[in-house]
Amino acid sequence: MREIPFAIIFDMDGTLFQTETVLVPALHKTFGRLRREGLWQGDTPVEEYLRILGVPIPEVWRRLMPEASEAVRDRAAAWFLDDIIDEIGQGNGRLYPDVHTTLAALADQGIPLFVASNGRQRYLAAIRTAFLLERYFIDFYSLDRFSLMSKSALVKQLLNDYGIEKAVMVGDRYSDIQAAKDNGLWSIGCRFGFANDEELRGADVIIHQFSEIGSVWGEMVNKA
Repeated sequence: MREIPFAIIFDMDGTLFQTETVLVPALHKTFGRLRREGLWQGDTPVEEYLRILGVPIPEVWRRLMPEASEAVRDRAAAWFLDDIIDEIGQGNGRLYPDVHTTLAALADQGIPLFVASNGRQRYLAAIRTAFLLERYFIDFYSLDRFSLMSKSALVKQLLNDYGIEKAVMVGDRYSDIQAAKDNGLWSIGCRFGFANDEELRGADVIIHQFSEIGSVWGEMVNKA
């Protein structure tokens, strides 16, 4: 495989995909089933999920259901994955504005594009299929595909696999900015996603709409 001198690596949730458009209804379905099975009492923890979105899946369910057994958490995670994929399949999800046009412009310039996400493979595949994203991206990396535990390790795997010399990491959470730092990459923080200002404090550049990537990445490269 030939080495890639420069690439752009994107997070999925809160960067390309407006996750809340399918997450909230899917979460209600999953916790409704948990209640019917006698495995949960109380309201659906929507706000807590939105707050922690972007952390690895096992950690998500430990935080949402701290008193539940590991077996119950695993069952809930499996149901939720099915429910969220069903929502995507029904056409209920949305990308952020200008994602298609911006990605097309970048791909037309010959820039290798990748996704590195904490989401599961099936979830990424559902989004990829629903929004025809394969035309822009070389590959989609997920933690469960490689049995890894952190975004930093996932990005390192991607860089090594494709021989990427330099890259920009684009994402909306602290784990994206940290993955860039840990791997010696530039970082673009997306303020239109789920992050707060504190999470993006270490980003090299912060953008407020996806279309800004088209000009920002070029400026970063020229300054290097």
